[in-house]
Amino acid sequence: MVRIFQGAVTGLISGTVLGLFLKLVETITNLKVYTLLLNIDFIYIGYIPEILEFIVHLAVSVMIGIIFVFLTHFLKLVKVKQQVLLSCFLTIPTVFLYFPLTILSIKETPELLDFTAILWWTLGHLLYALILPIPLRLFKLTIK
Repeated sequence: MVRIFQGAVTGLISGTVLGLFLKLVETITNLKVYTLLLNIDFIYIGYIPEILEFIVHLAVSVMIGIIFVFLTHFLKLVKVKQQVLLSCFLTIPTVFLYFPLTILSIKETPELLDFTAILWWTLGHLLYALILPIPLRLFKLTIK
């Protein structure tokens, strides 16, 4: 139960940082990378409030966080470098989601081959991967 809680908190923090980062990028550059991150209009056609889309994004992030915490414990990854490598391994597939999400999107999102948008999307997810191990390390510090 503790690992589920740690994973959920880890996912919430990392997912929130990713969301805020891409929201800032979209605000500054007008590239619809935050819109793409939250976009679920291909699942449900109709109005979906942004907060609900963000909650769906956080739910996915919580699942990734829980998987990360369980794998960290199962594989006995205690070094920061090991945990960062695991978080990158878990996050790399999300970088490639740019392409199917863009293709499936009904809302306006970046062009499929907009290299600037792809770069920001990739940097955001790299940030996510780097943030993912931090809450787990903080949990371990408070337990000692």
